[in-house]
Amino acid sequence: MKIANIGISSKNKQNLADQLSKVLADEFVLYSKTLNFHWNIEGPDFHSVHLYLETLYEEQQEVVDTVAEKIRMLGHFVPATLEKYLELTHLTEKTKGKNDSQSIFSELLEDHESIIIFLREEIKPIVEKWHAEGISDYITGLMEQHEKTAWMLRSHLE
Repeated sequence: MKIANIGISSKNKQNLADQLSKVLADEFVLYSKTLNFHWNIEGPDFHSVHLYLETLYEEQQEVVDTVAEKIRMLGHFVPATLEKYLELTHLTEKTKGKNDSQSIFSELLEDHESIIIFLREEIKPIVEKWHAEGISDYITGLMEQHEKTAWMLRSHLE
């Protein structure tokens, strides 16, 4: 593949790809957990929660794809194994084992908030250290998407 000549140094592209790989790992683990919850939800609100979780995992699938594409745009290959994701993620794939909506939403909220914190911490270095304003804008938008989902989950738990 021809080297991506996009105004970002090779070293900075490597640093960005490394950070985006961590984002990808978090997003993939969250996708997997959301899908797990979608399949295993139980309780009197099964139908509505099942449908909501379907919406969430479909949104997550899109996020996973766009993060991977950002890594490829930098000219790097995407880590694409479960083993690598588990090595890079800030989340845990393990669930607490309860399949009711309150437990599921609580776990998902923790994961979304963990991702929000990580993304927020990455915005400044992406611009100041690695000079990648476009990726910073993308990360900001991604953080805002997680903030909206976290708000929805938090509202359900009230």
